[in-house]
Amino acid sequence: IPAGEFWMGVDGPIGLDDERPRHTVWLDAYAIDRYEVTTRQYAKLLDATGRSVPEQWDTVNVLAHGTRPVVGVTWDDARLYCKWAGKRLPTEAEWEKAARGTDERRYPWGNTDPTPERANFALGLRFSYNQALFPVGQFEKGKSPYGVYDMAGNVYEWVEDWYFGDYYGQSPERNPAGPASGEFRVMRGGSWSDLGKYLLTYSRFKLPPDSRNAYTGFRCAKS
Repeated sequence: IPAGEFWMGVDGPIGLDDERPRHTVWLDAYAIDRYEVTTRQYAKLLDATGRSVPEQWDTVNVLAHGTRPVVGVTWDDARLYCKWAGKRLPTEAEWEKAARGTDERRYPWGNTDPTPERANFALGLRFSYNQALFPVGQFEKGKSPYGVYDMAGNVYEWVEDWYFGDYYGQSPERNPAGPASGEFRVMRGGSWSDLGKYLLTYSRFKLPPDSRNAYTGFRCAKS
């Protein structure tokens, strides 16, 4: 993702309080994974480190589900994987720029509402790797301006930042890294279970960092 400025957040009635104010952010150049981290990739970490397995791992068949995103990971799990892979979690600002580009689009593909050809969302069923999750990189029509897949739907993605509802009003203009501490960590992107209105590029979500669920995975970045 090239260095430069983009508009982060929104103003007016279209956004929630924690998505305001709309403000410019400068980010240095960085790289971000084209795809969400998969069960096959995460299995290599487990084999190498003996780390405790994610929630739902007992239902994983790596041969059958290897290209689907891993879920059931805590924020620490995600951060450790990225470090093990020689990378790091993206900051919230890096995630938003990679999804949104510089034209303030509402979704990674543009401003038209989500459809099943663009994202995996609103499935309305109980979780299973076979039915709820799509293999990464399936939605060509859902790519971001930088060619990044699945930044809307499939799984929520942990990012590096602590969550603070009023952070946008005080964040630095260059390379913001989030508050120094907090109770929750930020996730982005919406999931297989969410309605389309939760897939917006600027929508912010939060969870305690030790949370494990069937909706949340991650991708890595690199300076």
